[in-house]
Amino acid sequence: MTVKEILDTVYAAYHKPEYIYPDPLAPVRIYPDVRNREVAGLIASSLAVGRVDLILKAVDQVLSPLGPDPSESLKSLSLKDLQNQYKGFVYRFFKCREIASFLYAIGEALRQYGSLEGLFMEHYRKGHMLPAISSFLSFIQEHSKGCCGILITPPEKGSACKRFNLFLRWMVRQDCVDPGGWNRVSRRDLLVPVDTHMHDIATRLGFTCRRAGDIKTAQEITAAFAQYDPSDPVRYDFSLTRLGIHPDLDKTILDKLT
Repeated sequence: MTVKEILDTVYAAYHKPEYIYPDPLAPVRIYPDVRNREVAGLIASSLAVGRVDLILKAVDQVLSPLGPDPSESLKSLSLKDLQNQYKGFVYRFFKCREIASFLYAIGEALRQYGSLEGLFMEHYRKGHMLPAISSFLSFIQEHSKGCCGILITPPEKGSACKRFNLFLRWMVRQDCVDPGGWNRVSRRDLLVPVDTHMHDIATRLGFTCRRAGDIKTAQEITAAFAQYDPSDPVRYDFSLTRLGIHPDLDKTILDKLT
C-alpha cells in the first residue's frame, strides 16, 4: 500500500464514534452549547496526562462541581471559591492549587472575552497558528498567577503543545468524532497533537526522523500530513492514535498494512 492508501484505510476503519471511548474527548461531547463545550474541552485536554481511565476520573472530578453550565459557573467563582471547592483534589502533578488557579484563569478569560474562542481570536490570523497559541497560553499563565503548573506548556519552551493542539482539534473540526463549535479558525492551520503514539506512528510512516517530541517535530509531522490533505492535516489524528489508545486496537494493525 502507498502511504495515502494506509492513511485512508485506517481513517475509514476507525474514524467512528464507537472508537471514542475511552478518550478524554468523551465527556466534552456531552455539552450541546459551544461555550460549555470549549470549557470542558480545555479542562479535559489539559488533564490528558497518564492512563486514560484515570484522566476521565480526574476530568469528572473537575467538571461535576461546575454543574451543567460550567462556563457560567466559572464566570461567577472567585479564586477562594475554587480553592474551597477543589480542596483535596489530586491528579498526578496537579493539586488544588494548580486546578483552582487554572480554573480561575479560564473564568477570567470568559469575563474579559465572553468565550475562550474570543480570547484565541485576539491573536489568531490565518496561516499563523503559533502566535495565537502562545498568546492564549500566556493569558492563562498570567491570570493563574503562574500557579497552574504544567496544565499549560507554551511553545516558546519547545513544547509540542500536544494537549492544547488536541483541544483545538476538538473545537475546530466538526464531524462524527470531533464536536467542533469554533467557526473562525481554519482547519488548514491546525497542528497535529504529538504524543508518544503519534510520534511513533509518524516515524514508522517516514514523516519524521526527529527523536524529540517538540514543537518542531509537531510542525514537521503536520507538514507531512498536509501533503495528503492540505485543507485538513489533522484529519487522520484520531483514527491513527486509536491504534495506541483504544483497548481493542494496537499498532500491529499498522504493521500489517505497511
